[in-house]
Amino acid sequence: MKKVITTEKIPIKLWLDELDEDTLKQAKNLANLPFAFKHVSIMPDSHVGFGMPIGGVFAAKDYVIPNAVGVDIGCGMCAVKTSLTSIEAETLKKVMSRIRELIPVGMKHHQRKQDESLMPDEETKGTIIVDEEYENALTQVGTLGGGNHFIEIQRDREGFLWMMVHSGSRNIGFKAAAYYNKLATQLNERWKTGVPKEWQLAFLPIDSDEGTQYLREMNYCIKFALANRKLMIERVKEALESVITGGIKYEPLINIPHNYAAVEKHFGHNVVVHRKGATSAQDGETGIIPGSQGTKSYIVKGKGNRESFTSCSHGAGRKLGRNQAINTLSFNEEKEKLDRLGIIHALRSKSSLDEAPGAYKDIDMVMRNQEDLVDILVELSPLAVVKG
Repeated sequence: MKKVITTEKIPIKLWLDELDEDTLKQAKNLANLPFAFKHVSIMPDSHVGFGMPIGGVFAAKDYVIPNAVGVDIGCGMCAVKTSLTSIEAETLKKVMSRIRELIPVGMKHHQRKQDESLMPDEETKGTIIVDEEYENALTQVGTLGGGNHFIEIQRDREGFLWMMVHSGSRNIGFKAAAYYNKLATQLNERWKTGVPKEWQLAFLPIDSDEGTQYLREMNYCIKFALANRKLMIERVKEALESVITGGIKYEPLINIPHNYAAVEKHFGHNVVVHRKGATSAQDGETGIIPGSQGTKSYIVKGKGNRESFTSCSHGAGRKLGRNQAINTLSFNEEKEKLDRLGIIHALRSKSSLDEAPGAYKDIDMVMRNQEDLVDILVELSPLAVVKG
């Protein structure tokens, strides 16, 4: 931990030296909510979000805040170590081309509905958004999406190749988040809660019908997001095996979500822990912290630090907003950096600079700032990336 701010109703604990004004204001809003518990934890990758900072951890007594989970419910990471220790550049290009054929990216969906057995095995009757979006979700499971979502082939220090996927719950999660945030906003106005609407932190009691319904749909979206990532991992395996002969072995999948809320026990109390762009880092828990498409990613082991509500960062975190990156970064310079590293990257034009390495914080500094939260198990260097 780098700093503690004590000017608000509860403390704000920072795992970074400096926080921009907008992100700090959002952290202070959280700290002044009437049901805020103990302190607010701000991870080293934190930056401004909607309502709650991305890279924030917030515990609440008996309430859930849809905007403190975010619009991509259940978004997270999956990683798998393979038995491969070498791959030629041309072979890797063929693998990446095959991945693009098998996995729709950006706004694209599958042309046909995928097998229903791939969907979460959970009763959906009585849900609102999940029931409404279920058929559409059958064409979206196994799709990457856009923004900072990616598929990477990476190499560890021992030479083994890994596959890593970052994606979430696609449209079903977005629709659920929007619906329940709007509902919470309407109810908060009716209840005259005193929490300013402009804070974008409308909340629901977890024992209310609306709160119970949100948590049920949120949990389905978390499971759908995992199903989405797992199918993409299988399709990456298929791409590898279509190009490389001789049999490839795979170690068990590592999965960690970073946009969700869960009832957990902290400091002797059961509270609703909101992690928005933050991952669980319980003692001994394996997690994933990716960098940018030009920097290292990490497989980590949690230390169970109580002060962060047993959490850590979810990545490097943005240094520049998307439009800011596009307007200020040099396309040629960013592309040349990746070309020099020999990475098969996704920078195609100036419009893709929002996902250039220069748009992100220094992952090495982020990792140093959370040495009290996680230990590094595996260091991964990018070889090739697909982005939306």
